[in-house]
Order: sequence, then structure tokens, then C-alpha cells
Amino acid sequence: MERVPPGERVPLGERVPLGRSRAWTTRLAFGAAGIGNLFTAVSDEDAAEAVGAAWEAGIRSFDTAPHYGLGLSERRLGAALRGRPRGQFTVSTKVGRLLEPVRAAATGEPAGEFAVPATHRRVWDFSADGVRRSLDASLERLGLDHVDVVHLHDPDAHEDAALRHAYPALERLRAEGVVKAIGIGMNQSAMPARFIRDTDVDVVLLAGRYTLLDQGALSDLLPEAARRGVPVVAAGVFNSGLLAAPAPGSPYDYAAAPPVLLARALRLQETCERHGVPLRAAAARFPLGHPAVPAVLIGLRNAREVADAVDQHRRPIPGELWQDLLAEGLLPEGTPLPPGD
Repeated sequence: MERVPPGERVPLGERVPLGRSRAWTTRLAFGAAGIGNLFTAVSDEDAAEAVGAAWEAGIRSFDTAPHYGLGLSERRLGAALRGRPRGQFTVSTKVGRLLEPVRAAATGEPAGEFAVPATHRRVWDFSADGVRRSLDASLERLGLDHVDVVHLHDPDAHEDAALRHAYPALERLRAEGVVKAIGIGMNQSAMPARFIRDTDVDVVLLAGRYTLLDQGALSDLLPEAARRGVPVVAAGVFNSGLLAAPAPGSPYDYAAAPPVLLARALRLQETCERHGVPLRAAAARFPLGHPAVPAVLIGLRNAREVADAVDQHRRPIPGELWQDLLAEGLLPEGTPLPPGD
């Protein structure tokens, strides 16, 4: 266990079990979409240094997916973790998109929101065979003999196939001991709530729906998760960047933030600043106030961003800040709040 610096309430490297499964997460987890060249290119050196800096800080949980940079994220993450004791870190990846080679891909052609050549195309596949093929390919890219957690990735338009075919395939993989835990990763809360009710998933990875700007998951997913003992790892806590540095043109959920949300983010920032707390620190801490949320996953792309995320995690946040956010109507009544430092 890492030494807890003065003022740090919860060590970011603390291992927290994922429900009843054999998998665990650290309180602060590493989101590897950034090292898959999300929006802008990242060098191999920066990617390796980001993972190394996270390791030195005590972060031991890493999340990736084939979707991120057409496999680039998985390859870079696997390379950066190579040689480190396998029992001392966890890796989660995702299924639902297969990568198929594209003939004569144009050099430098972007692949969606990722700045990589379009050497492959993503093909939705939530069949049982697709799940196995996707996991096998991920293990090859990662250079690992197993991953700890596998999530169904964004089955928004494929709910029936995910429930009838992909989920039972994951359940078999878990029973066979191929993976320790299975879950679902989405940018919405309603469908994961259904999966908690109707299946035996171990964990949910929720992006952007439980943040200082969006508490939609309070109405469905989080109460269900708390009742059934299913942990929800909070990702997208900055809503694509608006809660990290609100300004005209700042992104919200991968598009320019509408004026009403920008105005609200600026009000949040003003309240935080009155207490001497950066908005991004409050945004990263807020989800941990809910009893169903054991960890926050933050996308990191270089050592500087890792250092900042660690600093913000360790920053004391007074309880009066959360009370002021309630009093000013910036959080709904009854919202679970983190304890003050």
C-alpha cells in the first residue's frame, strides 16, 4: 500500500473489490483512450511515460478498448505494462466492435475521433463468436494472457443482441475463469440499470452521466446498483473537458458546450474558487460521494496530466464547498456528498 501523503483522505492506490468478483480497482484508475490518440496524436514516448508515471503514483487499474485508436491504445498500454508484476495491476477492455483491415488505407486518414490512419474499420458485433474473437484479438495486442474485466461497449443500438448473445458469452468466460469480472460500459444510465436488474454483471463503467453537470444516473442506475451491490466506476467526470476548463468553445460530450451548460460550469467554477478548490478537483471527487461509486477513471495521455490528476485527487476539499453547491441549486437536493477534508 502506498504511503498516504498529508491531506489525502483515501489513498488513490487502495485496492477496492469490484462487487463479489475476484477483480479490483484502485480509487483512481487510468483511462487509456488518450494514449490511443483521442482527438490529437500522442507520441509513443508520452504514452509510455504516462503509464509509468501512473504506476509510480500508485495507480494500478487501467482501462482500454479496441475502439480506442483502432487498437493503438491496447498496444501501447500492453507495451508500457510489460515486465511489471501481473498480479499487481488490473486491465479492463471491451467487446462489441471488431476491427477489420481496410485495403489501401490512405496514410494519415483519421479514424473517427482518433488521430490514427484508417487501417481498419470498426464492425459492430455482439454475437457470442464476436465476443470471443474480440477478446482474443485484444489479448494479442496487449501481450497479456488474460484481462481482469471485460465490458460490453456501447450497445445502445444493439440491446437485444447484447442481452441474448454477448452477455451469455461473457458469463461463460467468467465461469471458465478466463476473466474475473464482466460488465457494461456506456454513456447512458438506463440500459446499464436494466443489465443490473436482469443479468449478473459485476460492474458498470459509466461515462459522463454522474458528474457535477449531469446527475442523470441518480434516477435509475445508482439506486439499483446500491441495492444490488454492483459497483459503478465513474468515467467522463469532466464531460469531455467542460468541467476541466470551462470557456467558450469548451467541449461537452464531444461537441461544443451549449451556452446554458457553459454558464452552469462557470457558476460551479466560481463556487469552487471561493473555497480555493480547482473545479477539476471537485469534479473528480464528486462521484466518490455516492456509496455505489468506488472509483473514478480519468483519461490520461502524458506524465503531466497524470501528475495533475494525482495532485487533484490528494487536494483537501472542505465540506462547506459541497453544501454551497447544494444551497446555490447547482446540485439537486438529496445528492450524496463526499465527506469534507
